[in-house]
Amino acid sequence: MWLYLAALLGLYFLHRWYQERQMVGNLTEKYVFITGCSSGFGNHLARHLDARGLWVLATCTTQKGAEQLDKVTSERLKTTVLDVTSKESVAAVTEWVKEQVGKKGLWGLVNNAGIGVPSGPNEWLTKDDFAKVINVNLLGLIDVTLHMLPLVRRARGRVVNVCSVNGCLACFGGGYCPSKFGVEAFSDTLRRELHPFGIKVSIVEPGSFRTPIQSKSAESYEPLWSRLPSDLKECYGQKYFEQCDKTLVFINF
Repeated sequence: MWLYLAALLGLYFLHRWYQERQMVGNLTEKYVFITGCSSGFGNHLARHLDARGLWVLATCTTQKGAEQLDKVTSERLKTTVLDVTSKESVAAVTEWVKEQVGKKGLWGLVNNAGIGVPSGPNEWLTKDDFAKVINVNLLGLIDVTLHMLPLVRRARGRVVNVCSVNGCLACFGGGYCPSKFGVEAFSDTLRRELHPFGIKVSIVEPGSFRTPIQSKSAESYEPLWSRLPSDLKECYGQKYFEQCDKTLVFINF
């Protein structure tokens, strides 16, 4: 009987110890850099971490988005404008982050910036349509990560890449799914490479959420259809277009 109670007590304290190890302390001394904070997941995360007391460095695609986020957050949260497809913009923001974090480095890097359009049947798209999405969702993410890694290493921090269920299962054409598959591969290799430095690399795979990127995706088929040559329209037919428009798979962010 006593042995049974001792075992239960031991399991209880082991569980408590494990839970405490999952708790992150000293939040008010940690810096987190987040891309894509004008709206959607990035905006929500920036406000949430600010409320928890962390120092948040949030980037937006426009000055207006940055100003709006500034209005609803504390003085700990700093904003700037970033175009992840621009080498110059990424380099400039990296210098800004260095000035903000000093010797502490980055405890967290969250690559959230992304776009969903153009998307649609592959034959309706051009190489430039694919490149537009991939340049933001994959190549931009890679560029930001490579620039920020020295700062993350300094803090023995973590990298969180916002991916998608469409990075595991491709449900529609265009650059979105290939870009997210690429994020998964990049994250997997990065995770193994950075493990010896004590840096953690994680991915988040959201499903369908009602965010601005979803609304833009829902409107993306009509422009593609209208620009198709007449012979290709005739090949697919109006019924095919209407069916695509009805069954458009909503993407996330």
